[in-house]
Amino acid sequence: MAQTIAIPGQLLGPSSKYVAGPGTHIHEANLYSSVLGTVTIAQPEKKIAPGPAKRLTKIAGLPSSSAQLPTISVSRTGISEKREVLPEVGNVVLCRVTRIQPRQATVAILVVGDTVLEAEWQGVIRPQDVRATEKDKVKIYESFRPGDIVRAQVISLGDQASYYLATASNDLGVIMATSEAGNVMYPVSWKEYRDPETGLNENRKVAKPF
Repeated sequence: MAQTIAIPGQLLGPSSKYVAGPGTHIHEANLYSSVLGTVTIAQPEKKIAPGPAKRLTKIAGLPSSSAQLPTISVSRTGISEKREVLPEVGNVVLCRVTRIQPRQATVAILVVGDTVLEAEWQGVIRPQDVRATEKDKVKIYESFRPGDIVRAQVISLGDQASYYLATASNDLGVIMATSEAGNVMYPVSWKEYRDPETGLNENRKVAKPF
């Protein structure tokens, strides 16, 4: 499995499938990343115990089923060190929404490709750049909220203050969202996230899951 970058709060998989390793935590039977880093999955070691050990195991009871599951972990050392990188047209970036206005969402660009930036660069997402279709019906406040983590593409160097970003592709958009109640949500459609605690849905421009 190729290494992928995970951000804090990103869903990694169910706890029934993986054992939580370093850099992860469990919430509501799911595993989430606790840090920004690369995801690695370590398969369990298959050990053949000698005869006497088998008798001890039998007396003590069967080992936990979790011992047979792969361990998933997130490591900061697996990503490129922070350095000065300027986003370029065509780059895929990870950013955090900082402000919502009727005509644009303002974001802080955190990662370019697999490089964590030393400084945060400002970007904007305009209504016409949110979706590939029905652009005239897009409302910024129904697509993003402050605090959302968004995967976007740089489409223009913009002006001196901001880069212009787009989320028009299916794999671009919100990849992590927190509800108004403060809970990490999960996507239920291309347009909605759901709060697992309250059961309420909130509108977002959802990125296609990995």
